[in-house]
Amino acid sequence: MPSPCIGVCRIGNGGLCEGCLRTGDEIAAWPRLGDAERLRMMETVLPLRAQAALPVFVEHLGERERLLRALHPLTQAPIGSAWNLDELHDLLPPGPPAEAAVLAGLVPRADGTRVLLTRRNDQLRHHGGQVSFPGGRVDPGDAGPVAAALRESAEEIALPASQIAPLGFLDPFVTVSGFRVMPVVAVVDPDYVARPNPAEVAEVFEVPLDFLMSPAHLRRVAMEYRGRAREVLEYNWPGQRIWGATAAILYNLRQRLEGLA
Repeated sequence: MPSPCIGVCRIGNGGLCEGCLRTGDEIAAWPRLGDAERLRMMETVLPLRAQAALPVFVEHLGERERLLRALHPLTQAPIGSAWNLDELHDLLPPGPPAEAAVLAGLVPRADGTRVLLTRRNDQLRHHGGQVSFPGGRVDPGDAGPVAAALRESAEEIALPASQIAPLGFLDPFVTVSGFRVMPVVAVVDPDYVARPNPAEVAEVFEVPLDFLMSPAHLRRVAMEYRGRAREVLEYNWPGQRIWGATAAILYNLRQRLEGLA
């Protein structure tokens, strides 16, 4: 049945679920409602509640309306294969991919929107030293990709859910390590104070969204992997190399925004 649930299932101080903005009674009654009543709630009642409940920092994101039109809605996470599966089909480990989620956080600053990124600890066994979004595997206790992205952001850089306002999903992306990654695009409170977990994160930094959305700043780099040639995407930002899965997710964001034209 249609449902506004996004997997963040916590009742807040106002008596509304922090994810879907329904009361506990409304959630319990949902299976008994007719389609017309569910549609009225999802198209009229809940959007009004969402507008009233928006954190102040969300209003400062100039790209918000465009992003909401470009992204998959939070209530309908994209299903099916990853957009880059054809490129990697012969490089993936056997079996179905593991589900993962990352937080593509956008920070509204006075000089423009910035993208929140991390550089992983050099000593990590997998992807050590690489630039990435906060995120990781969707655990059995996570209600979905949004919940996983919020949990990982808190664990990796101490970014609380109260300073994150999810907007929607990009297309799923598969990695050569066997993960199907769901990027969650969100607004991040510019007053956040990152406290990197030293076991996982060496550095937290921001890059202007305009820089990352410019085709002039993205290049394709030829490389050999497991005996065959392939291309990876890469941005060069002073002091940082943003490449691989992170660059590809940013490229997907650019594609979806360009698709609005």
